[in-house]
Amino acid sequence: MDFELNEEQRDFQRTMREFVDKEIKPVASEMERSGEYPTEIVDKLKDMGLFGMTIPEEYGGLDLDAVSFAIVFEEIARGWMGIAGTLGSHSLSCWMIAQFGTDDQKAKYLPALATGERRTGVGLTEPDAGSDLQGIRTTAIRDGDHYIVNGRKTWITNARHADPLPVMVKTDPSADPRHKGMSVLLIEADTPGYEVLRDIGKLGYKGPESCEVVIDNARVPVENLLGGVEGRGMQQALPALESGRINIAARAVGIAQAAYDAALDYSRDRKAFGQPISDFQAIQLKLADIATNLQAARLLTYWAASEQAAGKRADMQSGMAKYFASEVAINASLEAMRIHGGYGYSTEYVVERLYRDAPLMAIGEGTNDILRMIIAKSLISGRDSIG
Repeated sequence: MDFELNEEQRDFQRTMREFVDKEIKPVASEMERSGEYPTEIVDKLKDMGLFGMTIPEEYGGLDLDAVSFAIVFEEIARGWMGIAGTLGSHSLSCWMIAQFGTDDQKAKYLPALATGERRTGVGLTEPDAGSDLQGIRTTAIRDGDHYIVNGRKTWITNARHADPLPVMVKTDPSADPRHKGMSVLLIEADTPGYEVLRDIGKLGYKGPESCEVVIDNARVPVENLLGGVEGRGMQQALPALESGRINIAARAVGIAQAAYDAALDYSRDRKAFGQPISDFQAIQLKLADIATNLQAARLLTYWAASEQAAGKRADMQSGMAKYFASEVAINASLEAMRIHGGYGYSTEYVVERLYRDAPLMAIGEGTNDILRMIIAKSLISGRDSIG
C-alpha cells in the first residue's frame, strides 16, 4: 500500500502551493472584505491551464488525474476557498460535456472552456429542489427543432460567466420513475428568455457569484441536448457529482489545513503568563486533534480520488470523504478561533473567514445527512464493504 503522492503529483502540488502563497493568500482577506471580484487571480488560473483540468488533451485540456484534481482544490482553498469555487462548478460541467457530449458539442465548447475563454457552471438546484434532484420543476417541451424551457434555478455558481450553462430539465414531466424524464440542456448566455436575475448574499464563500437564474420561454436548439438523447440527465449528473464531492472534500481539507497553520503559528507567538500558549496542555490537545483529523481527512479524500481514477464507482468513497472532511473543516476552524481567543473573532486574522467558509462544505454537493444515507445504502446493499 502506497500512501505517497508520485513524483509528478508532488511537483504539481509544489507548483500549486507556491502559486497560492504568492498570488492568493496576500490578497484574499482584503478582496473578500471589499467584495471585489478576483479577476486577476482568475486570469492567472487561465494562464496555468486550470480551467481545462477535466478536459481531454485533444481539446486543449490538462486531463488531470483525480488525485491531482483534488490537490488543486486543497491548495487553492488553503488560500481562499471562494477561488476554488470559480474552478469547481466549471470543472464539473466540463467533465459532463467531455464524458457525455456529442462530438459536435465537444468540438464546439471544450477548446474554449479549456482556456477559460468560455466559462461554465452547473444548473441543478432549484428553490424547491436541492438534494432531491428529481423534484425539479424546470421543463423543456419539444417544439420542432427547439425546446421551450421554463423554470428557475438558484445557488448557481459562475452564473454570470457561464456560457453555456448545463441545466437539468424535465423533457418528460409525466415520466415514471421521474428520473427517466430528466435531461440536461446546454443553454447559451445570449439565449432570449434566459436571465441571471440576482446575486444571493452569503455568510461566506465570497469571490464567485451565486445567483438565481430565470428561464422564461427560452428556445434552446435540440442540438444542445447533452448527448443528443432525452432521459439521461440523472445518468449524466450523478457521476459528475462524485467528482464534485471529491472537489468539496479537498476544499474542506484546504480549509482545515489553513486553520491548523494559523492556530499553530499563533500558539507559538502568543504569550500568556510569561510563556507561549503552545506550552499549555489545553492548547496542545486542540492542536493534536486538529492535526490528526486533518491528516485523516486528507487520506480519505486521496483514497476516494484514487478509486475514481481507477475507473471504479466511487459514490460511497466520495461521500465518505466529503462528509468527514467537511465536518473536520468546521471543527478545525472553530478550534482555531478558540486558540486565537478574542483575536479569532477579528477580521484582522484569517480564522474568522475560515469559520464562515467551512459550513458550506457540509451543504454543497449534497448535504452531509443525505450523504450518510448514500453511504449506508451502499453498505447495506453489499455493493461496497469496509475492512
